[in-house]
Amino acid sequence: MKKKDIKILLVDDEQDILEIVGYNLSQEGYHVITASNGRDAIVKAKKELPHLIIMDVMMPEMDGMEACENIRKIPELSNVIITFLTARSEDYSQVAGFDAGADDYIAKPIKPKLLVSKVKALLRRLKDDEAKGDILRVGTIEINREEYKIVMEDREIVLPRKEFELFYLLASKPGKVFKREEILDKVWGNEVVVGGRTIDVHIRKLREKIGDELFKTIKGVGYKLEI
Repeated sequence: MKKKDIKILLVDDEQDILEIVGYNLSQEGYHVITASNGRDAIVKAKKELPHLIIMDVMMPEMDGMEACENIRKIPELSNVIITFLTARSEDYSQVAGFDAGADDYIAKPIKPKLLVSKVKALLRRLKDDEAKGDILRVGTIEINREEYKIVMEDREIVLPRKEFELFYLLASKPGKVFKREEILDKVWGNEVVVGGRTIDVHIRKLREKIGDELFKTIKGVGYKLEI
């Protein structure tokens, strides 16, 4: 996919952030769309179907957390890459961000070149997705890498991108013990800095969404996770 075809939705209530960040991303060749609050972000996301959303947390009308949760509920946007770009750098804010469905959490201030590098790392997943269009079957579980869908018997489970990639990784190596460092590298990429609690948050969300029954099935065929 060419850069000009990649849509990035930039959401912030500060006009200077929209201009500076938008300019640097446009200079890289990306198609940049902007919004000034969460409600506007949802409307534009539905219309434009961006590949990546970069969103502030504290905004009028609707904050970034609520907007992220709402975007994740839209079927055609369930797999969009979402990262927060915010001055809220506290641990609990980052955990709340991942709970809301974010793929990454970037703290302000950040130099434009570093932000562009992080964006490139996030978008690299698009290339990985194009190269992995297979279906993984383990027992009664079918994992469709192309559609980001899990089917267990007659039950269909649709997960956000990061949760699916984590589950796919665990299911792809029967009997393997995965360490935190390996999971962070394979699922988040070594150029994206995330906290160690990120894995815990996503594992918990997986358990809540797919149920302990499916996790027991996974363990029953030899899956292990060292956390």
